[in-house]
Amino acid sequence: MRAARIHAWGTAPVVEEVPEPVRGEGEVLVQVEAGGIGHLDATIASGEFAMKPTPPYIGGVEGAGTVLEADADSGLAPGTQVVLRGTGLGMLRDGTWTERVSVRRKAVTPLEAPLEPAVAASFFVPATTAYVALHDVGRVEKGEEVIVVGAAGAVGAMVAQQALAAGARVTGVVGRADQLADVPEGVEAVQLTDAEALGKDRAASLLVDTLGGEGLLGRSRWVRQGGRAVVIGYVAGPRVELDLPSWLLDEVALLPVNMIRAERRAREVSPDLVRRLSQGELTLAVEKFALDDIPSALDALKAGRVRGRAVALPS
Repeated sequence: MRAARIHAWGTAPVVEEVPEPVRGEGEVLVQVEAGGIGHLDATIASGEFAMKPTPPYIGGVEGAGTVLEADADSGLAPGTQVVLRGTGLGMLRDGTWTERVSVRRKAVTPLEAPLEPAVAASFFVPATTAYVALHDVGRVEKGEEVIVVGAAGAVGAMVAQQALAAGARVTGVVGRADQLADVPEGVEAVQLTDAEALGKDRAASLLVDTLGGEGLLGRSRWVRQGGRAVVIGYVAGPRVELDLPSWLLDEVALLPVNMIRAERRAREVSPDLVRRLSQGELTLAVEKFALDDIPSALDALKAGRVRGRAVALPS
């Protein structure tokens, strides 16, 4: 069986032959059809994450596949399409960059509706994060104007689509001209360098920002006074300097999205999001890579050159 393993912190994964997994009591043996490749995988592989598996280990914190074998009382029949995530998968134990894996029952979630494996392996984080950011944190309302920063990325594009579905008017801001075509249909696409008018009009009442960094406060001024700026990520930098007098005058609430605390909520809303993805109401762009190409995928991810989500296909 082939798998992509990390042998030392900060090094590229190596695809090699590994022993077949042996299913233990309470575990589920799964044929992996797709393994997600995300920023968390890269962070873990760097050795800088709080949770550290013992090298060599198989990467991949999320994935999708079909059940091969499970306990009789598990409720999982062979052939069931499932999502794999949680219980330390890819963090404390071998993950999904492999052909087969045996995982704890709690790490296995059967899908409510069929999905393409690549989408099934990678939808959970962007789709549920978008829902929580918009509905639970941002409290989006029908008819209001919403600005989504990073609207060509997996999370940003999902935020934009769900905001449209909620009846909002949506402007999607991207960093590069080549990303304009990746903004979801129905969203007004604007390049960051051309976004000056947003700050002059201040017509929006809600901003959802996936970038973070030093420019966050400046972008929050695109929202009118009394509005909200929901902060999801920090790919543009982990720090921002807050000038209190200006912030108080702007009167825009900065609202953080903590998906670790919202994990239970994410699982609650996931079935309906699966249904909407299955029926084509929502879409998720994915780039597919072979196991041997995972190092290239990680490099592209760090450079911001992945369209949507990156996924490894074992076969």
